[in-house]
Amino acid sequence: RFSCRRLGGGLVQTGGSLTLSCAASGFTFEDYAICWFRQAPGKEREGISCISTNDGSTYYVDSVKGRFTISSDNAKNTVYLQMSNMKPEDTAVYSCAAVTHTGSFYYTPWNYGMDYWGKGTQVTVSS
Repeated sequence: RFSCRRLGGGLVQTGGSLTLSCAASGFTFEDYAICWFRQAPGKEREGISCISTNDGSTYYVDSVKGRFTISSDNAKNTVYLQMSNMKPEDTAVYSCAAVTHTGSFYYTPWNYGMDYWGKGTQVTVSS
């Protein structure tokens, strides 16, 4: 249902940039919101950003707003997470997930659970 990878950069230094992608299959892309999650060592998994693929509506938590940008390429059924001005606390395993949703976000998108999950990828930010 998802194939996720780093598009470039790999290990990055504080202040650097990195982009992740998830390509979806097996469901109608425009019927879903796609969200990014992360889990840092010793901490709980947290949702950080979502996009409604039908109209481009976005959602960000405060810790990444202004630094991370979520986008979609509907022709490729792919969602991207562009991460800039990265900090050591961004070090985590990142994963994507889908939930049935269209349009604006009037509530936290993951409050009622997700439908499909992709595998995680490690992101490390060095000092």
